Amino acid sequence: MITQQYLTDLTYKINGACIEVHKILGAGLAEVVYHKALEEEFKLRNLNFKSEFQIPVFYKEKKLDCDFKCDFLIEDLIVLELKSVSNILDVHKFQVLNYMNLLKVPKGILVNFNVKNLYHHGQETYINKYYDELM
Repeated sequence: MITQQYLTDLTYKINGACIEVHKILGAGLAEVVYHKALEEEFKLRNLNFKSEFQIPVFYKEKKLDCDFKCDFLIEDLIVLELKSVSNILDVHKFQVLNYMNLLKVPKGILVNFNVKNLYHHGQETYINKYYDELM
């Protein structure tokens, strides 16, 4: 059974992988570099993930034909969206929240690798109604 504690533990594992990648590569690279490095780090840590996962979008019960992808879906529970930008904008936050709701997952993490200290300034975590339903 999936619990809030399980998601918290999984979040620490994901953040640890992101910190490791940032520690080795530093700031200022293109997002694709961090993405590829994280794929390798997740494999090393035995984390189950989907990369460049296509999100189905429905409008009035009709599936829309659009190429709408999130960076990672970890264990079918947590959306991980990567950025390498000067500043996180509201649009980036809304993107994660929309992905979470479309996929019906309880948690999302937004990581910006273009910072000095990833732990303090480079990640934000979001929860939604699906999280509240867990014990």
